[in-house]
Amino acid sequence: MAASKTNYVCTLSKAQAEQLHGLMEERGWEFDSAPYAYWRGKKDKTNVVAYESGKLTVQGAGTADFVQFLLEPEVLKEARFGYETELAEVEDPAMFLPHAGIDESGKGDFFGPLVVACCYTDETLSNEMREMGARDCKQMSDAQVLAVGSKLRRLLGPERYAVVKIGPAAYNRLYAKIKNINRLLAWAHGTCIEELLEKQPSCPKVVVDQFAPTEAVIKRSLKERGKKIVVDQHHRAESDSIAVAAASVIARELFLRAIADMATEDGPIPVDKVPLDMIPRGSSDPRVRQLAVEMVKKHGATWLMNHCKAHFQTTDKVLAECGLTRADLPPEGQVTSAVTNGRFHHRQNL
Repeated sequence: MAASKTNYVCTLSKAQAEQLHGLMEERGWEFDSAPYAYWRGKKDKTNVVAYESGKLTVQGAGTADFVQFLLEPEVLKEARFGYETELAEVEDPAMFLPHAGIDESGKGDFFGPLVVACCYTDETLSNEMREMGARDCKQMSDAQVLAVGSKLRRLLGPERYAVVKIGPAAYNRLYAKIKNINRLLAWAHGTCIEELLEKQPSCPKVVVDQFAPTEAVIKRSLKERGKKIVVDQHHRAESDSIAVAAASVIARELFLRAIADMATEDGPIPVDKVPLDMIPRGSSDPRVRQLAVEMVKKHGATWLMNHCKAHFQTTDKVLAECGLTRADLPPEGQVTSAVTNGRFHHRQNL
């Protein structure tokens, strides 16, 4: 993948263009009009234009980060950027050598936890993982992720993978302390790597699917064991590390299972409903706000603290629709301080 690439073109539906606009708005992009376009967004010398024809163009120094960290995982739901010149039939022999790989799921989802998984592999395991269908989870359906993830965890057993699962209540406390998503992710990655290395002390290397613009973020988070091994960070790591691919599947599987658990909290699920379909993913889908508003009106604003990532701007929109503000949330919902433990209990007078 050419990190210096400064332009990108793809096709979006009108609904996807609207979803992307909402995601960009949450991240501080400025918008104006352009000929024959729904909108044009500008930020940090990067321009994004959504044309009425369906074409989306991205230009500027931030093209790679925009496509890889926002457009693909949140809107396209598949990995394209950087694969244009790769030969899928050519495999890197290093994929089969002993190493660990790490990836996360839930970062851009308003509902549910943040899940980080780290998997160990060697030549034998790598072949078995591949035969099971381990690959970038963005290229798989939810049903495939659930099936393959379960198989992978059985194959690896408790000694060859580690998971850090941060539920919404704990996530909101952490974010209130850290106040930066990349630093929070780095902490979770460092903790997960350390746990895996406790089980596999002879592991020589960990491959990280790079989530931050600079490599220093993850390196600062590594603990004693992690500082002693080789850390290879790069984009599209799941394409050349079967361990990262497996980690992406397991992290997503456990995220989806948490979403399914959330869907059943209020009682039996109607027979014509699938739990996963009842909890919309992402943050800009109108159904996300609709469900959150319904739950806040039913249970009070503190419901958000136990089910959602409160620092998202979606929280402000939901509260406004309910006639509330962040002042109606506990301190963590205002990103100012933390409580010690347990679930949040804060009276709401609606």
